[in-house]
This record gives sequence, structure tokens and C-alpha cells, in this order.
Amino acid sequence: MTLWHGRFADGPADELLAFTQSLSFDRRLAPDDLAGSRAHVAGLARAGLLDDDEAAVVLTALDRVGTELADGTFEFAPSDEDIHTAIERRVTELAGPAGARLHTGRSRNDQVATALRLFLRREGTDVAAHVDRLQRVLVDCAGAAEGVYLPGYTHLQRAQPVLLAHHFLAHFWAFARDVARWRDALVRADVSPLGAGALAGSSLPLDPDATATDLGFARRFDNSLDAVSDRDFVAEALFVSTLTQVHLSRLGEEIVLWTSEEFGFMRLADAYSTGSSMLPQKKNPDIAELARGKAGRLIGDLTGFLATLKGLPLAYNRDLQEDKEPLFDALDQCRLALGAMAGLLATAELVPARMQAAADGQHSAAVDLAEWLVQRGVPFRDAHARVGELVRHSAERGVPLDELVLTEPDLGPEALALLEPGAAVLRRTTPGGAGPASVAEQLTNARAVLDEQARWLALPA
Repeated sequence: MTLWHGRFADGPADELLAFTQSLSFDRRLAPDDLAGSRAHVAGLARAGLLDDDEAAVVLTALDRVGTELADGTFEFAPSDEDIHTAIERRVTELAGPAGARLHTGRSRNDQVATALRLFLRREGTDVAAHVDRLQRVLVDCAGAAEGVYLPGYTHLQRAQPVLLAHHFLAHFWAFARDVARWRDALVRADVSPLGAGALAGSSLPLDPDATATDLGFARRFDNSLDAVSDRDFVAEALFVSTLTQVHLSRLGEEIVLWTSEEFGFMRLADAYSTGSSMLPQKKNPDIAELARGKAGRLIGDLTGFLATLKGLPLAYNRDLQEDKEPLFDALDQCRLALGAMAGLLATAELVPARMQAAADGQHSAAVDLAEWLVQRGVPFRDAHARVGELVRHSAERGVPLDELVLTEPDLGPEALALLEPGAAVLRRTTPGGAGPASVAEQLTNARAVLDEQARWLALPA
């Protein structure tokens, strides 16, 4: 029996049920639907629509349903369109006439929106905690990399040497913005739709403010039409998950490069690598590659859902059933990727000698030579051109750059120190730059950010 059988003389066709059902994926909302139903029962009791005995019977039935769902003894019926229908049907079986009053003053429209917001409030925070864990690994890697440097790249061409800690912290700050986005998005998700009904509220003496408080929401909805049709919070969660995955993809791409024999900057632990079914020598960075590949999947989740939303009139439309699968998928995949990447980085072995050898090429100090000339009064464009010409002659003639610097009138022996291994990275002195003093300050600031995030996430000290 459906929740809407009274209006129809005939039962639903099998094809309709097969096409419209969401039970196959929305059953993970069961704890949230139960929580919303308990709060609704309390609201019905406050309004005098359930007496104390009836409320107790329904609450007991809800607890029983929760136990059955948890231990796997809950028996679903063919007519259960979704987890919300299934729970109400079973409550009515257990509680009798009192259970039949559970849906008083409530629509599946505000019921589902409430459960989904409760779900996102919990799961979004958990994904943010996984971002935090990866950030902590990055800070540990940065702290352990004291003095190690490697080439910084633009256009994937060697540009300037940077401290390895600076490189790890660059990823840290990107993920810090992701945590901040989660915090911001979850504030807007922290609104209770319960009491909006199908679209216009109710003539019954319900108190949505009290229900919102019971559920731990920051506030109730402002507009009942908006409350049941709003899925901005889903779109925002999809965007934050997707951008986090894009940041993971960028980190994954670097790991793929670093672990290649051509770079040789990093060796992966066996536990976080895979082999080849054919080539015995292979040790593959599959986690990093999948972190890169999943970004496309999450971009699809986001753009697909935005396309669903773009043409919907107020208020609820069944199209909104398509909010759950992309959201569940994005949260699940992002969380898995964050955990796997954190484990990969925490167990990887870095190869400082290969990094530093790649960074010690004399051409990487070209800008230092130009700035050395600037400090002696040469306009930067002139200095840039003169050093660029030296680099060109060095490359074309196969002559080491230091030999040309030695004979250059405005450079000479005094400038040779700029070409010494490791010298260039020590010259970076501006705030936020790749030099030792700035990186030490960054590490202090990063640890302060982690402390503040831990307070928000209620993580143990």
C-alpha cells in the first residue's frame, strides 16, 4: 500500500515502482529519518495531536525500527518506495492507530529535505575531518624535510629551487581552504525544513522552531516554498567535494611524476602501491592515478546535478530525487581518496639527493644573477636580457654558466657564489616565499590552523 493510495482506484504499475523507487540508495538516510521522526513526534505531542501514551508508543516503535535496521532483521515490502515509506509502514505495523498519526502535519517533501540536511551535516563534517588528516600528514612531511630542496616548476620546466617543506605546505593551504569551504557550506545547510509540509506549511498548531531546536539545527526555514525546493546545500557540498578532489588530483599528478624513474624524487611503500599483471618490475602509483581520475567523476556529479536544478519551478519536483546519488557518490569517493592519499604520503620515502641534484643546475639561479645586477643599479629588463643571453650562450655552446659569469664584467668572481648548490633557495627572503625563514613561519601558522580546525571538528588534542 502506498502513502497516496486513497486518491487512486488502481494500484501502481510495476514499471512505475521500478522507475521511481529510491530505496536502493536512500536507505542510508535511515538514521536521519528516524531522528527527524522522533523530533516530529515530540512536536505532535507539544501541539496536542498525540497524547503522552500515543507518543510513547510511536517512539518505542521508532526505536524498534532502528534496531531492526541496524541488525539486518528489518523486512522491506514491495510497496516501500523509499526508506521514509518503509519506516512509516513498519512503525504503523508496530504502533497501530498511533503509528498512523506519525505523518500528521508532515509531507515527504519536508521529511526528506530534513533527513538529507541531517545526513550532510554529519557526513560533510566527516569529510572535512579526512581533509584535516591529510593536512596533518603534509605538515609532518614539511617538518621532517628541513633543509631539503627541489626544483620548483612552471610549465613543468625547472624554474627556481624551493624548499621541499614549502612545496608540501603549498598543498596544505589549498586543503585548508577546502576545510574552510566545508565550514561555510555547513552553516547554510544547518537549517531545519521540518514544518514546511508539502509546500505551504500546516493549519495544525506545530512549532517548527522547537522542532529545529530538538534536531540541533541552528534555525528553521524562512519560507516553506523555499524549504522544500532548496537543494543549494547539496550543490555546495558537491562543489566543495569536487574542488577537494581537484586538489587531490593535482597532488596525485605530482606523485605520479615524482615516483617515475625519470624524476626519482619519491618511493612508495609496498602497501600503497600496486604491481603489474604482466611486468614483474613494475610498482605503480595507482592511488595517485585514481585520485586524479576521480576528479572527473566528481565534476560529473556536480555538473549533472546543476543541470537537474536549472529548470525546476517551485516548489518540490520529483527531479529532486536525483540529489542523493551524486551527493553520496561525491562524499564517498572524496573520503576514500583523502584516506588513501594520507596513507600514501605518510609511508612514502623521499629521495633528497635526487631532488637536490635536479635543483642544482646552474640555470636555476638565473633570476638570482639578474637580481644581483638589479641591486647594483641595472634596470631589471636589462639585467634579465643580459642573463638570458648568458644562459643562451651556455646552452648553445655547451659551456658551463659559471665560466661565462666569471668573465662577465658586471658579474665576475663575486657572483659565482650565487651558482653554488643550495645557494638560491637561501636567498628567498620575502614573506610567504620559499626561503627558510618564511617556511618556518608558515609551519607555525599551519599548525595554528590545525589547532583551530581541531576545535571545530572536536578532535582530540
